[in-house]
Amino acid sequence: MQARQIRLGVSMIGMGYHLAAWRHPEASAGGNMELAHFVRVAQAAERGLLDMAFLADGVGIRFHDEPKGALCRTSKNVQFEPLTLLSALAMVTQRVGLVATASTTYNEPYHVARKFASLDHISGGRAGWNVVTSVTQMEAANFNLDAAPSYANRYDRAAEFVEVVRGLWESWDDDAFIRDKDSGINFDPARMHVLDHKGKHFSVRGPLNVARTPQGSPVIVQAGASEEGRELAAATADVVYAAAQTLAEAQAYYASVKGRMARYGRDPDALKIMPGIMAIPGRTRQEAQDRYDILQELVEPVVGLGALAGSLGDLSGFDLDGPVPAPVSQRMLSRAKIFLGMAERGNLSIRQLYLAIAGGNGHRMVIGTPGDIADAMEEWFHQGAADGFNILPPWLPGGLDDVVDQVIPELQRRGVYRTAYSGTTLRDHLGIAAPSLRRATLATLSP
Repeated sequence: MQARQIRLGVSMIGMGYHLAAWRHPEASAGGNMELAHFVRVAQAAERGLLDMAFLADGVGIRFHDEPKGALCRTSKNVQFEPLTLLSALAMVTQRVGLVATASTTYNEPYHVARKFASLDHISGGRAGWNVVTSVTQMEAANFNLDAAPSYANRYDRAAEFVEVVRGLWESWDDDAFIRDKDSGINFDPARMHVLDHKGKHFSVRGPLNVARTPQGSPVIVQAGASEEGRELAAATADVVYAAAQTLAEAQAYYASVKGRMARYGRDPDALKIMPGIMAIPGRTRQEAQDRYDILQELVEPVVGLGALAGSLGDLSGFDLDGPVPAPVSQRMLSRAKIFLGMAERGNLSIRQLYLAIAGGNGHRMVIGTPGDIADAMEEWFHQGAADGFNILPPWLPGGLDDVVDQVIPELQRRGVYRTAYSGTTLRDHLGIAAPSLRRATLATLSP
């Protein structure tokens, strides 16, 4: 039996995860709209034998222009539509999984089922759908709404949405298409399944006009720290992206989500929890710190405040070197809790807080030698806090190259990371079986 191994993905949003990534001396300032940039990132991920490359997305600009002038000083503004981009990347990669975000609030299930099933066929079984419910007002304003629907409404819709998509992915048996030219029979009607779903939010007949996919169905990915998010993950997700600063926080989240799976008849090993980690390696700890400081020195105060505004509201009226006040608005509750916890534990000023989140945006950050980073990963992996990690490069592609060239060999030397791909699909990489056909529909989440 093969020993349990660390799973790794990479977030390839824009020019990198750091607020000042686009200003890095070696970055392409317009990389977020350059196909060649993403080709290089995806190929670096495959060179590192990563499970997946992940493209986060929103249906609108999601950086607050608070204070005024913050938005025009950040690169968090324009980006490719993710399914279009991943289809292109499927043509220049062979093994790495390709995961993208699609909202359950501003899409219809048939659209999402069809797009991701198509990507799974195009990529040879490497597609994954990151399920989000979309929280920002900026996104809502693009879809005839003044504000995003309530938490309860969004997650209730999301639960039904995911089940409809899963049902549509089961429209055809694996062997439904006979395509016998002599008999004239293209498919066996008995192996086609009409969903005929009628629920609270959706009425969808089906069947899907895409055949059953190479993976059986694309991998379902989710991120969410709320109670509703944890419940949805336990019920439906194959992978969960998480955010935690400490081992204790990560262990609590890990136990909470996996502890809910039994009520849905699921084995905890069928879900991989992958916290985000910004890993910045160097031959020495000082070299690693120097690499990070290059970016930190490029963070303008107005941009730092803009990053906080997304979760805590506009703090520009307060002394930057004074304490972090009680938030005037908690727009993203789970991330606001993380930021406030960081400020309280470190007794941080507003300036210190925005500099602290400039890199990882509330995720864990490890700056040090390859051994330091491997130690940090192994601790969480062996202590019930993670099945793997979503790498958040400070800038791209160089930040990912550093991990691939320095950290991956150290993990391989320790025997906790693959030395070659053993399969061809994203499910193969993750060690997650294809779902069985005709699963019972989940009407509601357990309380």
